[in-house]
Amino acid sequence: MRHRPTFVRVDLAAIRHNAALLTPEGVRLMAVVKADAYGHGDAAVARAALEGGASWLGVALVEEGLGLRAAGIDAPILVLSEVPPGSEAEALEAGLTPTLYSAGGLERLAATATPGTPVHVKVDTGMHRVGVFPPEAAPAFVGEVALAGLRLEGLWTHFARSEEDEATTRDQLALFRRVVDDVKAAGHVPDLLHAANSGAMILHPETHLDLVRPGIALLGISPGPGVGTSLGLRPALSWHSAVSFARTLPAGEAISYGHRYRLERDANVATVPVGYADGYPRVLSSAADVLIRGRRCRVAGSVTMDQLMVDCGDLPVASGDEVVLLGSQDDETITAEELAGPAGTIAYEIVTRIGQRVPRETMG
Repeated sequence: MRHRPTFVRVDLAAIRHNAALLTPEGVRLMAVVKADAYGHGDAAVARAALEGGASWLGVALVEEGLGLRAAGIDAPILVLSEVPPGSEAEALEAGLTPTLYSAGGLERLAATATPGTPVHVKVDTGMHRVGVFPPEAAPAFVGEVALAGLRLEGLWTHFARSEEDEATTRDQLALFRRVVDDVKAAGHVPDLLHAANSGAMILHPETHLDLVRPGIALLGISPGPGVGTSLGLRPALSWHSAVSFARTLPAGEAISYGHRYRLERDANVATVPVGYADGYPRVLSSAADVLIRGRRCRVAGSVTMDQLMVDCGDLPVASGDEVVLLGSQDDETITAEELAGPAGTIAYEIVTRIGQRVPRETMG
């Protein structure tokens, strides 16, 4: 039973819409649902994405893949980094597809896998997080994968600046294409080539290859300022609460810890039961708006652990009034991108950091 009026709502119809909109003709789509689908709820988002046309799922952790299997999802799932030592048997038993890029990872997996087990090899073309490096070493590594009896189902890379820099993306793609040619020349032909994250698939159609891997765009959030805003993507997540206490305070009164916000005129001040323990960034103290009765109202003073206060000015407010922290109310909208600005971060972090004590409910 939910007693506190703070919750997240996820519109699954928006996920299906976005998946269908993002799937290029003749190209497969992998819905990246790591980190609980960026805070949206991985199993629900995965099902909706598959219904919208996705054929693969991507996760960061073996545990995430196992959770999707436990939820009854049987679509192909790629683990986007090498599985940790000791997890190989459980990952393979669950039908998760491993990524490989190191001699140690290959040795451990080969000791557990049966002949013909499909794997994807990741090549580091400039992100420098994980992957075979230097890229010229990829053909030899793929040869070792084949000698170990594993099947090269996929060969892939990841872009570092696809949402902001065309030249870097172009150079990474050209390097990846050379690696693919060398791997094929050595007699190894992968079933799937993939490189495009959300930014690349929106801005650089030449990166689509056989499969694309949207994450944030699938959720209707731009991967970068202005990227994809004309596509018709629909944000899936909204964050709601309600006024728990309201009163009128006189001009000159200071609000919340530190008294860093002082009223310049008599104002109606509302308390909302959500705080930084729920993932609402404390750095948004006095720097962000919420929506009440269709109007923007400024967060007043320090965001506290469980509550925040709002300067509603002359707007009459009462306990029980709906508060929208993220999303739309009447004709006003607050986006994750908007909150990310004063927080000095990106929209990805705003939605991903919403805590698990904030219940998720789905619609559509």
